[in-house]
Amino acid sequence: MTSFTDRMIGAARLDPQIYEEVEADQTAMGQAMAVVVIAGVAAGIGAARGGLGAGVIGGLAALVGWFIWAGLTYYIGAKVMPEPQTQADVGQLLRTIGFSAAPGILKVLGILPVLGGILVFLASVWQLAAMVIAVRHALDYSSTGRAALVCLIGFIIYMVVTLAVISVVGGAVAG
Repeated sequence: MTSFTDRMIGAARLDPQIYEEVEADQTAMGQAMAVVVIAGVAAGIGAARGGLGAGVIGGLAALVGWFIWAGLTYYIGAKVMPEPQTQADVGQLLRTIGFSAAPGILKVLGILPVLGGILVFLASVWQLAAMVIAVRHALDYSSTGRAALVCLIGFIIYMVVTLAVISVVGGAVAG
């Protein structure tokens, strides 16, 4: 079995074998959660120019987002748009999508003046590519395009819900 660090590096390198390994390893849920939290804390610190509170909030937000996005991806990919060979459960999506957050650790570089924003953007694109690979393997898709479409649909729904929640919460706080 591959070590936690090697799994994170392999996931960031978009290694399909790592995604197959964590999909099959039911004991890897804690590791997947750790990757999500580490990447979320890094993003929070990077966004807040090093603030610890933002790191904590980033970690919590990443966990909530991970659960929601994995659930959406499971529903869309396994129930609405499955291929004949698709056999997956939510746990497989949680594990693979969790590891796809590994490139997000680089978002801590957002603290750098001038280049920080560019590096965060590049890390986000890298994370999205990793998620597409993760979804393709978790859902046993034969096409990367289909996995990308599932991720895109899930992202749109996720953003609409997120913006609605922000709108409601923001209105409640302001009022």
